Amino acid sequence: MGYDNAEGKGHRRHSGALEEAYKFISLKKISADFIKDIQTALNEFVETGKSLQKGNIAKKDTGVYFTSVEAFRRALTPKRMEVLHTIRTQKPSSIHILSRMLNRDVKNIAMDVKYLAQVGLVEKQRSKDEKKDITPSVNYERIIFEINV
Repeated sequence: MGYDNAEGKGHRRHSGALEEAYKFISLKKISADFIKDIQTALNEFVETGKSLQKGNIAKKDTGVYFTSVEAFRRALTPKRMEVLHTIRTQKPSSIHILSRMLNRDVKNIAMDVKYLAQVGLVEKQRSKDEKKDITPSVNYERIIFEINV
């Protein structure tokens, strides 16, 4: 949880992986907003603890978050979207096979898969057959894009 005034971005509010614009009015207002955010987070923490004590399973919020529309566009280029789709639908057993399916250089495919794994859109596992090969997987069917206005 935090607030900043990043150069080139203006005033920003951060909550976990989420970053959004923040309209700075005064120190008093930003302090009140920060305290409110902390109280909300603590209340959610307490409610989760109570739910777990009752034997309930904690709700897991998962997702991939980008700091801006531009960051989203840089991450999910048409070629990377093609990589995701091919992994999901054709289930290649290695990066080499994926590069052949897409008729692209294996080094470029490896870099795209590495990046997509770093941002949480692809999972990688060592192939069972060969110790060097990586098997990429995509375990979801769609990407939902939400943006605050």
